[in-house]
Amino acid sequence: MTSFDLDTDAIESYARDGVVCVRDVLDPAQIELAVNGIDRVVGEPSPLAQVASAGDDPGRFFEDFCRWTEITEISELARHSSVPAIAAALMTAAQVRLYHDHILVKEGGTRQRTPWHQDQPYYNVDGRGVSAWIPVDPVPESACLEVVACSHLGPWLMPRTFLAGEAKWFPEGALAELPDVEADRDAFDVRRYELAPGDAIFFDFLAVHGAPGFPFVGRRRVLSLRYLSEGVRHAPRRWRTSPPFDGLDRELGAGQPMDHPLFPVVWPSS
Repeated sequence: MTSFDLDTDAIESYARDGVVCVRDVLDPAQIELAVNGIDRVVGEPSPLAQVASAGDDPGRFFEDFCRWTEITEISELARHSSVPAIAAALMTAAQVRLYHDHILVKEGGTRQRTPWHQDQPYYNVDGRGVSAWIPVDPVPESACLEVVACSHLGPWLMPRTFLAGEAKWFPEGALAELPDVEADRDAFDVRRYELAPGDAIFFDFLAVHGAPGFPFVGRRRVLSLRYLSEGVRHAPRRWRTSPPFDGLDRELGAGQPMDHPLFPVVWPSS
């Protein structure tokens, strides 16, 4: 595991706001490793891969999940880079498990937004978690992931499918709807950053976030790594979660710790 000197200001900002930008999380060799891993995923998509943009979009939004068990480059970064140590420091966690990886690629000219949402309601876990959003290409501020500061304080808000806006996970009316951030952006403390390859945005699973399209030349390739604190427990749902972990409910009961090979302890290192 690679160490990382994270200052107290970053830890305090994360606790207060639910989001923080950390520079130079990956070194040049690790960035190259991430590039190779992402390109392998794009070339060898899994059954969970999907194109999350419409057919008439001049670009393309590709995503895939849970590839660390097959793609050695992703496994190396998810388990042995500085990212787990940063996740532990930000969550003030005594132990951190890898939850899953998520590859997101928006080709140049992509119009499709990633709609505003929280991650937590899509998941099969209860408890504290953090995501690291790590681009391997330069990202202008106008094309960056956006996070609403302090939204990690809750409550849970209605998750919907990104293209059709369907309530697949919770019954209609079961949760409050997301605020219309785009209708009045000045009413929200929206954080976004200009990022160099290897920089990272860390944000809480409950933080409301979204991302614009990529109306630029080139691509916006992102490796997102998700981590769980030691207090997280398995929460089987009546619906198919995103990502799904088919059959896990036969091995881990409701309320049990996430002690399973799919979720290895990555901090502290063994």
